[in-house]
Amino acid sequence: MTQGALDTSIEFLKGVGPKKAELLNKELGIFTFRDLLMHFPFRYVDKTQFHHIRDLREDSGTVQLKGILRRLNIVGDGRKKRLSGRLRDETGYIDLVWFTGIHWLEKQLSIGSEYVVYGRVSAFRNQLNIAHPEMEQLNPENIKKASSFAPVYPSTDKLNTKGLEAKARRKIMQALFEKITAADLPDNLPAYLIQKFRFPSRHKALRQIHFPRSQEELTQARNRLKFEELFFLQLRLLQIRKRRKDAIKGWNFEKIGDFFNTFFKKKLPFELTTAQKRVLKEIRRDLGSAIQMNRLLQGDVGSGKTIVGLMSMLMALDNNFQACLMAPTEILAQQHFQSISEYCEGLDINVGFLSGSVKGKKRKAVLEGVENGSIHILIGTHALIEPSVVFKNLGLAITDEQHRFGVAQRAKLWAKNTPYPPHVLVMTATPIPRTLAMTLYGDLDVSVIDELPPGRKAIQTMHKTENHRMRVIGFMREEIAKGRQVYIVYPLIEESEKLDLQNLQDGYESISREFPPPNYQISIVHGRMKAGDKDFEMQRFVNHETQIMIATTVIEVGVNVPNASVMVIENTERFGLSQLHQLRGRVGRGADQSYCILMSSFKLSKEGKERIQTMVRTNNGFEIAEADLKLRGPGNMEGTQQSGILNFRIADLSKDGKILKLAREIAARILENDQKLEKAEHQAIRWYLEKHGKKLKAWSRIS
Repeated sequence: MTQGALDTSIEFLKGVGPKKAELLNKELGIFTFRDLLMHFPFRYVDKTQFHHIRDLREDSGTVQLKGILRRLNIVGDGRKKRLSGRLRDETGYIDLVWFTGIHWLEKQLSIGSEYVVYGRVSAFRNQLNIAHPEMEQLNPENIKKASSFAPVYPSTDKLNTKGLEAKARRKIMQALFEKITAADLPDNLPAYLIQKFRFPSRHKALRQIHFPRSQEELTQARNRLKFEELFFLQLRLLQIRKRRKDAIKGWNFEKIGDFFNTFFKKKLPFELTTAQKRVLKEIRRDLGSAIQMNRLLQGDVGSGKTIVGLMSMLMALDNNFQACLMAPTEILAQQHFQSISEYCEGLDINVGFLSGSVKGKKRKAVLEGVENGSIHILIGTHALIEPSVVFKNLGLAITDEQHRFGVAQRAKLWAKNTPYPPHVLVMTATPIPRTLAMTLYGDLDVSVIDELPPGRKAIQTMHKTENHRMRVIGFMREEIAKGRQVYIVYPLIEESEKLDLQNLQDGYESISREFPPPNYQISIVHGRMKAGDKDFEMQRFVNHETQIMIATTVIEVGVNVPNASVMVIENTERFGLSQLHQLRGRVGRGADQSYCILMSSFKLSKEGKERIQTMVRTNNGFEIAEADLKLRGPGNMEGTQQSGILNFRIADLSKDGKILKLAREIAARILENDQKLEKAEHQAIRWYLEKHGKKLKAWSRIS
């Protein structure tokens, strides 16, 4: 094969042809030799040992045998027709049975010949048998193959029924390796790294990932290919970050002036935590560097991100710039507006609010104030990015819960000032594990507020099952009698939406019986309601007109009701860990002791138990996010589903954190010493990036 031959269409590979090629295209997205090569097995069948028939039991699982086919005949009629065989070795015999393709198999198999047989042991009428075993006539080649791990590839029913089942896929892969030489797969890592980590060559690693002869070979291949995948991803992200810092100039906020200093010395209602001070220093350094800031601010629920955001805005105001804050929902934007307006009282700062519901003269006045500069800080929903919103001089744009905004929406904020774009600060209360942050936001600078303000009482979390229901109701009554409020949250899963809304309705009716009017008032909120109705109900709860809020997860982000002290979560086993933690964060916002009660059925899966135990054990969002990543894998974590993170071929962020960290450190070191990859030892990296760099996605780019 010649260079570029890996781009040959799959139909030209022995054993494929046009029809099977079309199937591989549609079902698995395999078009070329390269695609096939990079389609790795998801597990391996241990064919390194043969079992004796006399040692088999019903629970022996999948086994490999070697013996002579002693009998073969078709038995039964109609739908019960089957092909029955008997295999004998020196220790005993076992029955073999097939229910499909029996006439074809009868012609293929030969009585008296010796076979290698592979399949799962089961029992019928106290007699052991293997249904639909893989059969290969014994020859020296089999014995050689039998000393390896057989790959099993991701498949579909269509592929299995059209002649592309496990065995056929292995044959196709073997045919591919007969065509590939080491020259077709030159190394893409520097020789010194391969030596240092004792990696196999790229050609060898790819052969070993498909056909390992031992567990050791498989481990070597995996380590090499995982490192390679994560290394090139991090290299691209670091290059993008460097390029952006070089190319995108930013406004230089030279001074810290009266707005910031007056607020800090006279208005700040509490002492900043060490983490808040550290983050403000990082932001201050960025804003004074004449390079556009692109910073992600992570902080657990209640860690004080809003105050850091406000103080960053005051730095913009001190340098004669405006600032804006964009939130994903009207109610969250309203809360930011209220708290920031209160903080800014007496500072001669004009704070404006804009959302879809601000209309007529009010809207006109806000737009004029933003354009002539009399509004210093504008807070609102995605109404902020509409073309009619023209800033006089926007210096800082903050987005809250950014994973709820699309890339195109965020990019519109960039265009709100010239010649330089505003500085960008992205805030999220969804704690992201370090490995995920390095990948999702690898091209951003990341700041973390990892401590809560002093004096906050930790939320007490308890797990209760159905037989504690009346005690939970009694506890809710006690808390309401003290003047507190209660959330009751039901899951809402799209696949069973009707059923879930029914559960919510039933829950509402039974709670209404326990808490009847006029002594009690109840709000109900779910995703199917009109936005106006939803806001009206939420506002009633915020204003303490209702004592209980029954809701689906729509209340997950941002509702701030300091008086709410109890969160009851129904069907807890149906929520992910990060989501449970977000929901729990709705209480514990005032000075009172708050409680989170996790209700579940008696029957819990191992994973369900683990989730609930984690919630009861810790309030630390980062610890919870790490546990969630281990339990559910990166693709299922809140806010990451659309990120392309599932495009990893072999790396797994929940398990490969150490490899990721190492890959990033090495990539950073290489770029530090050889930014343009011009040194001789880095030519392999440069060649690979030029050839394949476009395919290495930079996910969740703020730009």
